[in-house]
Amino acid sequence: MTSSRRAAKRLALVSLLAVAAIAAWAVAGRSPGRAEFPADAPALASRTTAEQATHELGRKVYNFRCYFCHGYSGDARTLASTYLQPAPRDFTHTAPDSLPLANMIAVITHGKPGTAMKGFAGILQPTEVAAVAAFVRQEFMQSNAENTRYHTAENGWPGHEQHRDAFAFARGELALDTPWEELDERQQRGKRLFLATCVSCHDHGRTDQPGAVWETRALSYPRDAYCTSCHEHADGSGARPPAAPPAGHPPVRNAVAGGWSGSRAAADERGASTYRVHDTPPRLRAASAQERRGEVLYQRNCAFCHAADGSAKSWIGRFLEPHPRDLTDPTAMAGMDRRRLVTVIEHGLEGTSMPGWKQVLQPAEIDAVVAYIHRAFHPIAGV
Repeated sequence: MTSSRRAAKRLALVSLLAVAAIAAWAVAGRSPGRAEFPADAPALASRTTAEQATHELGRKVYNFRCYFCHGYSGDARTLASTYLQPAPRDFTHTAPDSLPLANMIAVITHGKPGTAMKGFAGILQPTEVAAVAAFVRQEFMQSNAENTRYHTAENGWPGHEQHRDAFAFARGELALDTPWEELDERQQRGKRLFLATCVSCHDHGRTDQPGAVWETRALSYPRDAYCTSCHEHADGSGARPPAAPPAGHPPVRNAVAGGWSGSRAAADERGASTYRVHDTPPRLRAASAQERRGEVLYQRNCAFCHAADGSAKSWIGRFLEPHPRDLTDPTAMAGMDRRRLVTVIEHGLEGTSMPGWKQVLQPAEIDAVVAYIHRAFHPIAGV
């Protein structure tokens, strides 16, 4: 028997043992009637300490690995679901009897062909796979529980209620293309706020007449959203693994949670999430007026795809396929000179999601962006 087959059998055996340990409370007493699912869920007070710990382990894994496709509440009402075909599963409308626990564990472990659901073998331990499968059944399929609110102070959203005027558009209660004259003063204020801020993640919200789809809209998913080589352990603890990055991984700037010298984020914040690390611009010292102007233009227009730190490792950057250029990578920037970079910014890049900016930015503004890239990310010949 080959070593790979032996490893596979060991993984299957450990998975079965984990299932046996967890399934007893995860699926106990379930009933085929959807209206009875909440009643089937064992009360929190009746769980043993070990069962509660397993449930919270499943929550931790889910909130770190699964939420951006399946949603914090398991209903798949996410931006990712608007891009993916087939869409991620809505667990709140999945009857437990239609999706056995063993099947869930197999899909989480090995993925599901023809979908964006990747396998987590080698990323999650079998006990973690079993725990998150049981958590999903308990929290969403049986209890229809809310799980964890996203916009909380703990998640970096203090005072989020002050933005309540925009909630109707984010939740789809009001269509984003509702004519301004049909909105009252408060709704108009909410629409402006949504368009200025919320749209970055909530995309078009609900739009009655969305119009033509942008041809280069990605039908991909974050293929390396699970990078734990330089940011965080697979359990979401935020600690940087001691091992060196794997072969072919871009250089890690330093050993502190994937951060870099001059970052404005504190060390504990840098470990908060894989993407948050790359949402902090580098700090420029003694920058020229042109470089400062380029910094503002870049962060307002380019960071959405190329990330605030130029690495293209923002959530949207990892979502697009092909990925936007990593402006800090010497290999990706090899041969880049001022004339070539200006041309790409002006006219875009065919076959990618890089649009042309010549109708948006003036020549002097493009020059400022190039100067900023040269200073902040990678030297540009001719600048």
